[in-house]
Amino acid sequence: MRILLAGLVFFFLVAAQAFAADDLANVKASDGSEFSYVLTTNDPKAVQYAVILMPGGRGILDPRLNANGKVAMTAAGNFLIRSRSLFADSQFVAASTDATTTPARIAAIVADLEKRYGKLQVYVIGTSRSTEASMKLAASMDGQVAGFVHTSSMNGIAGFDPRRLKSRNLIVYHEQDACRVTMPSSGQASHDKYGTELIVVTGGKSTGDDCEAFAHHGYNGVERDTVDRIKAWIRKSG
Repeated sequence: MRILLAGLVFFFLVAAQAFAADDLANVKASDGSEFSYVLTTNDPKAVQYAVILMPGGRGILDPRLNANGKVAMTAAGNFLIRSRSLFADSQFVAASTDATTTPARIAAIVADLEKRYGKLQVYVIGTSRSTEASMKLAASMDGQVAGFVHTSSMNGIAGFDPRRLKSRNLIVYHEQDACRVTMPSSGQASHDKYGTELIVVTGGKSTGDDCEAFAHHGYNGVERDTVDRIKAWIRKSG
């Protein structure tokens, strides 16, 4: 039954993406490396914001065009990647990429997005293991992008202190996340000790491994609510 419910959630998310468009964007970083990312848009009339999404786990997206000319990728079931169409609207575009700690790669995506849409407020979002990357980037790229969002963060988030950082930082966790390496108490500790802004998610369903995408760890069944709350926080910046 749990497998069926997870399948239904994934089906409806995929169906929702029919209203959004995925394109493969090719960029070259300042260090000379070339790579691709997935650009997801949905009626982008007045784009002001961009989110750069990095999957958890191995952090490998491997975006490419399949034989039918459609964008294909690994990690498609990851919370952030399967929710990319929920981020995209008339004001937001979403860029999905491999998890990285290399500022040049993020900067290349930012430059490409701003070439397409003009000056943007850009937020880098990691989930689970890719929050190790988002935390490192929060230091190395501080002030270069508008902010960073750390969802279902690794336990190291407990020592994350953004008080002297210029870019905004947000921690998101599900109160029932049972993954031993992303304990809710770790995100709460950063909030309590350093005042890091925080969103606590409730509800939804949990199936399979506690540390996988369709457990509470991956916001199964509450993807839209989670994304909407993140976007509302981003919009608060003006």
